[in-house]
Amino acid sequence: MKKITIAIDGFSSCGKSTMAKDLAREIGYIYIDSGAMYRAVTLYSIENGIFQGDRIDTEKLEKHIGDIHISFQLNPETGRPDTYLNGVNVENKIRTMEVSSRVSPVAALGFVREAMVAQQQEMGKAKGIVMDGRDIGTTVFPDAELKIFVTATPEIRAQRRYDELKAKGQEASFDEILENVRQRDYIDQNREVSPLRKADDALLLDNSNLTIAQQKEWLAEQFNIVVKEQEP
Repeated sequence: MKKITIAIDGFSSCGKSTMAKDLAREIGYIYIDSGAMYRAVTLYSIENGIFQGDRIDTEKLEKHIGDIHISFQLNPETGRPDTYLNGVNVENKIRTMEVSSRVSPVAALGFVREAMVAQQQEMGKAKGIVMDGRDIGTTVFPDAELKIFVTATPEIRAQRRYDELKAKGQEASFDEILENVRQRDYIDQNREVSPLRKADDALLLDNSNLTIAQQKEWLAEQFNIVVKEQEP
């Protein structure tokens, strides 16, 4: 069976990563979390004094961007890939509110996106991948055979993020998370470089009121349709 590239884009906290990870595992593809890559750059910036409060020292980050190498390794316990920053597992560190509240300005920087897109395109050369993010179908893999754009209401997305953090035992404020979701939406859609938008040939998935099982069924159906279309 011919392998394809699957690009899943959409708003923050839509469950894109979970959806993409599950789909990749079920069809035997490699999963790449592009959002985790920008989170890892943000974590690097926090840990290396590139942030002064909420302000980014862009010159310093640009000098160090070549030192930031991100990879993914399968976690045998979860069956899912963990994010590694320069060889160190940072999967839990990059999911904190400290990183969440700073990632959008970092991801909006042109030189950061250029560096991450180059790493992503290198990872995807062999096809058979599922990648999720904000600009996968528009910038990273414009020729992807299957493109999906995911959305849900801000309130539902904030609740999902709140539940996720509480489940991990982390302190969380629903109102703070909702405000963060709305701010990220605005920044993601209005940045100059690769703004978040639905590709013309992407399928729209509003999962506000869908169960995970319904979502999985819909995704599997779309995948099977596209694969059949690729057959000679």
